[in-house]
Amino acid sequence: MFLTDTARTSLRDTLGGIKVVAGLVLLAAISWEIIAGDHIHMSGTYLTIQFVVCLILLCDFFVRWAAAERRTRFFWHNLPFLLLSVPYLNILAWSGVRMTHDWAILVGLIPLLRAFLAMVIIVRWLVRGNKMRRIFFAYIFTVVVFTYISALVFYDYEVLVNPKLHGFGNALWWAWMNVTTVGAEIFPVTAIGKVFCVMLPSLGMMFFPIFTTYVLQEYAPDKKSGQ
Repeated sequence: MFLTDTARTSLRDTLGGIKVVAGLVLLAAISWEIIAGDHIHMSGTYLTIQFVVCLILLCDFFVRWAAAERRTRFFWHNLPFLLLSVPYLNILAWSGVRMTHDWAILVGLIPLLRAFLAMVIIVRWLVRGNKMRRIFFAYIFTVVVFTYISALVFYDYEVLVNPKLHGFGNALWWAWMNVTTVGAEIFPVTAIGKVFCVMLPSLGMMFFPIFTTYVLQEYAPDKKSGQ
């Protein structure tokens, strides 16, 4: 299938918008599943939503593959995106494999990661200006979304076993306190909780140098004008 550069750009933008909407729907679905669920079983509604979103992500891959000029190069370059788009949770459910809710949540996050990567690309594309500005806003978006997802995972794993965790609001507060490297008085008791307790401050420490560099580049007086 031969497409002009204009048609290829239009197709990319259209598919990008569809992926963003699908990612937001999946994020809302898993939020509802964790916050309002029983933390024991995955609901059929969530499985259905994830399957539909995965189909959209898979269709996006194969449509862009068919429209690519160098299909072999495109396939191998984008293979990780294809693997992240597979509805593993649905496949396991259809095969009769029984998973605990904890592991099901982690497997269910795989397509969300694919949608998240699509959102980051769209954010960088929407932000006009120099390269540093695009990186800065994409990183801001990454920190916000990753912190929110971390709060969801932390709440799902800790709510039944951590006596200091009372509601999702506490989990969200815990996540933001950790990403700012301040820390919180809610200490994780599960292995997954401890992993995220290390990852969040690490992400926060990586954020501040980028923030400082952006501010210096954006608002520092030009050397030539200062002479």
